[in-house]
Amino acid sequence: MSRSLISRQGYENLQDQLVHMRRVELPANVKAIEEARAHGDLSENAEYHAAKERNSIIMSKISELENLLVTSEVVDPLPEPSGRVVFGCRATVYDVDSDVEHSYQIVGAAESDANCGRISMTSPIGQALLGKEEGDEVKVQTPGGIRILEVVSVG
Repeated sequence: MSRSLISRQGYENLQDQLVHMRRVELPANVKAIEEARAHGDLSENAEYHAAKERNSIIMSKISELENLLVTSEVVDPLPEPSGRVVFGCRATVYDVDSDVEHSYQIVGAAESDANCGRISMTSPIGQALLGKEEGDEVKVQTPGGIRILEVVSVG
C-alpha cells in the first residue's frame, strides 16, 4: 500500500470531514429515508429513491475519507524550504505567457485545492516545481498546453 504525504492541517481537515459525515450527514440521511418510507409505496416514491441514492454517496465518501486517512503519512513539522521548492512550501511563479504571478503551496493529493492555491506535488506543475530554486525557469506540459513558469520566490 503506497503512502501519500499530507500536512498535519490537511490530515486534521480530513478527520473533521469524516466526523461530520458520520455524525451529521449520515444520521440526517437515515432520518430522510425513514420519513420517505413512511409515505407508502416505495416503488413510486421519488423521495425514498433520492434518499437511498444520497445514502450511497455518503457511504462512498466515508469510505474514501477512511482510505485517505489510513494511507496518509503526516509530515510534521513541514520541512524548511531553504530556497528550494519542497513539500509544504509556498512558491510564487511568474507565468511568462499570461504575464501573471501565481502563488502555490505544494501539498499532497488528498489536500490539494487549486482554487485555494494548494496544488498536489504529483500534478504537472507540482512535479515541475519540486527541487527548483528562485530564478529557475520550467516548462510544464499541462492539459491546456505547455506553460513556461519562472520561480519568483520560495517560502
